[in-house]
Amino acid sequence: MATTAASAFPDARIPYGTWGSSYFPAWQSSPLAEVNIGQFAGESMARIMSVRKVPVQHLDYLIIGSTVPWHWKFWNATLVAGCLGKRLPGFHMEQACATGLQAVVLAAAQVQGGSSDAVGVLTFDRTSDSPVGVFPERRAYRRTEVISDVWDNFGFDPSTGGSMLASAGNVARKHRIERREIDELTAYRYEQYFKGKESGFLERVAVPLDLLNVQGKPLGTIGEDTGVKRIHAGALRAMRELDSCVTSGTQTHAADGMTTLLVTTAGKAKELSRRPEIAITLIAKAEVRADASCMPEAPGMAVQKLLARTGLSMADMAVVKDHNPFAVNDAVFSKTLGYDWRKMNNNGSPLVWGHPQGPTLTRVVIEALEEAVDLGGGYVLVFGCAAGDVGMAAIFKVQ
Repeated sequence: MATTAASAFPDARIPYGTWGSSYFPAWQSSPLAEVNIGQFAGESMARIMSVRKVPVQHLDYLIIGSTVPWHWKFWNATLVAGCLGKRLPGFHMEQACATGLQAVVLAAAQVQGGSSDAVGVLTFDRTSDSPVGVFPERRAYRRTEVISDVWDNFGFDPSTGGSMLASAGNVARKHRIERREIDELTAYRYEQYFKGKESGFLERVAVPLDLLNVQGKPLGTIGEDTGVKRIHAGALRAMRELDSCVTSGTQTHAADGMTTLLVTTAGKAKELSRRPEIAITLIAKAEVRADASCMPEAPGMAVQKLLARTGLSMADMAVVKDHNPFAVNDAVFSKTLGYDWRKMNNNGSPLVWGHPQGPTLTRVVIEALEEAVDLGGGYVLVFGCAAGDVGMAAIFKVQ
C-alpha cells in the first residue's frame, strides 16, 4: 500500500472468519417467504456462529438492522437475541439500503466508545409478501392511506414524486451513459458471480440453512441464490428499456435473507478469529446526498468525499465492491472516479445475487473482506446507494 490512513475506530476489530450469510433467494421463490424473518435471522445467526465455532456467550451486545416491518418488530433486538440464545441488550436500526453498512459502523462505534467488547451485527429482510400499512391521514382527501411497504416505496419517493428506477434513468442521461456499455457491464457482473460460485468462494461466505414450520416439519433448505441464471449480452440487448439504459436485466431483484458479523476489541478478535494473525479495522466512512432523483450518482460522491478525508486514492484500494441495484451505478462510478468497472465486484454483487435491502451491504462487506484476505491484505472500499438519493462509503483495512 502506497499510502496509509489512521483509523477513526482504532480499538475496534472484525474477527476474521466469524461472519456468515444465508443465500439470498429471489422474492417468492423459497420457503423464506413463509417465515418470521426476525426469528429466522436470530436462529440462523446462532447456527452460523456454531459452524464458525464461536460461542454465543462471548457476545455482550446486539445490533440488528432491517427495513421491512415484521411480526413483533416492536421488540426488536431483544426478541431476536432470544432466538439467538442469549438475553442480550441491543437495538434495531435502519437506513434503507445502507442499513447493512451503517450497522457495521455503529457496532465499531459501540466498541470504540468502550460500551461493549463483542457486538453482534445481524441484518435481515423479507421482501416477499411485505405487509400493507393503513395510515390515518387527516390532511389527505381520502383520510386514509394504504401502502404496500416494498412495492410502493420502490415506486414513489415522497420528496421527489419519482421512482428509484426513474432516478437511474435520470443519471444515465445526465452522464451520457450508453446502453451498450450497460449491457456489457451487466453480462460481466454475471460472469464474475458464476466464477465466484464455481471456485467455491461463495461457500466461504454463505451457509446453507434449513427451515422448519411451526410444527417443526421441514419447509426446505436455503442453499443457493435462487433465481440467478446465466445471461449474456445478446439477451440483455434484446430487452425493452423501462427507462434510459434500464431494463429488467440490468437492475437487481428483490430477495430475502440475513447476514451477520462480529465487531470486537482487538483482544477479543484474536481470541475468536479463525486466523488471529489477521487484523481487520474500519478506517472511516462518509455519506452524501445527491440532487433530487439522482440516487445512482450518490455513491461515487461519497467515495470522493471519503478519499479526500482519508488521503487515500483509488490506486490504494486492493478490493472495491459496491451495492449496485442498477448497472448504471457502476457505469457512473467508473466514469466519475476514472476507475475501470472490470476491476471491481469480483465473485459477485447485488446486481446479480439480489437485494433483500437490510443485509445487502453486510454481505458485500464480508465478501470484500474475504477477497482481501485472499490477496494478502490491503484497503477495502465498500459503498452503495440508499433511498432518498443517499450515498454511503466505508474503507476497511485488512492486515
